[in-house]
Amino acid sequence: MDSIDFDPADTPAWSRLSALAASHGNDSISDYFRDDPERPERYSLRVGELYLDYSKNRVSDAIFSALMDLAEQSPLSSRREALFAGDIVNPSESRPALHTALRHPQGAKPEIRDAIRAEQEKLRFYSEGVRDGSWRGATGKAFTDVVHIGIGGSELGPRLACQALREFRTPGITLHFLANVDGAEVNTLLARLNPETSLVIVASKTFTTRETRLNTDTVMSWLARGLDRDDPQATSHVLGVTAGAPEALAFGIPEKQILGFWDWVGGRYSLWSAVGLPVAIAIGYEPFSQMLSGAAHMDAHFRTAPHEHNMPVILALLGLWYSNFLGAPSHCVVPYCERLGLLPAYLQQLDMESNGKAVTLDEHVTGYRTGPIVWGQTGTSAQHAFFQLLHQGTHLVPVDMIAAVRDNLSSRRHHRVLLGNMLAQAAVLMAGNNSAELPAHRRYPGNRPSNTLLLDTLSPANLGALLALYEHKVFTQASLWNINPFDQWGVELGKKLAAQLMDDGEQSLAGLDPSTRDLLDHLEL
Repeated sequence: MDSIDFDPADTPAWSRLSALAASHGNDSISDYFRDDPERPERYSLRVGELYLDYSKNRVSDAIFSALMDLAEQSPLSSRREALFAGDIVNPSESRPALHTALRHPQGAKPEIRDAIRAEQEKLRFYSEGVRDGSWRGATGKAFTDVVHIGIGGSELGPRLACQALREFRTPGITLHFLANVDGAEVNTLLARLNPETSLVIVASKTFTTRETRLNTDTVMSWLARGLDRDDPQATSHVLGVTAGAPEALAFGIPEKQILGFWDWVGGRYSLWSAVGLPVAIAIGYEPFSQMLSGAAHMDAHFRTAPHEHNMPVILALLGLWYSNFLGAPSHCVVPYCERLGLLPAYLQQLDMESNGKAVTLDEHVTGYRTGPIVWGQTGTSAQHAFFQLLHQGTHLVPVDMIAAVRDNLSSRRHHRVLLGNMLAQAAVLMAGNNSAELPAHRRYPGNRPSNTLLLDTLSPANLGALLALYEHKVFTQASLWNINPFDQWGVELGKKLAAQLMDDGEQSLAGLDPSTRDLLDHLEL
């Protein structure tokens, strides 16, 4: 990895952008269109079956040029090469980040390539076995339900993909996901399942995650009663997915039933590994491979396209413009597709866990804002929830609107209305209506920026490309801000204290603040 001594605020481009923000930050987007009828053609880009229109942004040619200069003056290019080469890009944990190799093993080092292919074959074996009934339960019955236990990236990514790719799911097998340790949810789910026809996947990078282990213990007790076995984890009903194989073995899962991944796969990037097993079970191994291929196509684009024609880089620079120069603290994601309902939550973890940092790679406190608050909901429901604030509120909130051009599960009438709403909202956010004939409360200030991202269809390959696009956007912004997007130390202290509260009893009270001590008394823990 190149020198970590970099401050973007010291670059000529940063100074230029600061000056442009002061003089042109409130320029009218509508005026940009009046001055340049060809703006939509110049401010749009296609990569495979993804089409991005970023013309509705408060960005002039001069601002766009300065943003590109910032990318050139940053270590983005060298850090991108380090990422794909398998170099150490996570210095706080002395690790590479090789999630891109999971979708294109051919480009990895031989030992990495062979390890990935071996685990992919196990993924194929078990997904096809569950789907065709050759992998059966202890009483000889085929599996009809799959319970996937994990938390964070070990659960959210697979759940998103299974929901998004509902069109491709095979009837006969129902997927269920357990993440929260809310016992009501666990017990409600188990009450309606048959242990004899239920497969349990335990996904945990370390196999020591407390929430996952608690849910797993509860499910194992249920399986033990239902199968009349003291060791349900040793039966064909349980598969482990982990980078901590010794812990999974000690738990009692047979070695052949443990699918592995590695410490160089971060949890929020683990969908592409064996953690994606429930997706392969739901849609088939070949469609799952297509999802990997779609992501690999976006990887190649990100690695080779010049910055001015690079979709992740453009999205990253636009986000940085609003956050660092126009004072926008958040970024909104609105998919106009109900099957992408989990995408905002997925991007929250991807972005906020990666770039929610205030310390640079060289251990200095940043003098500038880093990761935005990411939030959103599916349209048109979002229009009846928070679009009031987007249109007439006091906050500047850039919006990504995402939709599929064609939807085989919808009807022409419904899909036309859905997409019409998206186009209308983006147009009004930009143009507004400040007519003097309207009372003040009926006026729309407009000049609110948005990107429109269209997928030809919501296919496995296009979903893969979409998720990889945002991964690389986050990585680009981390490179520009000189922070490490691959660790997450911010969650460790709270987890440690929670463990102490549960395990140490009265000893844990020492040093607690009076509020927490009082709440402990009320909760009777």
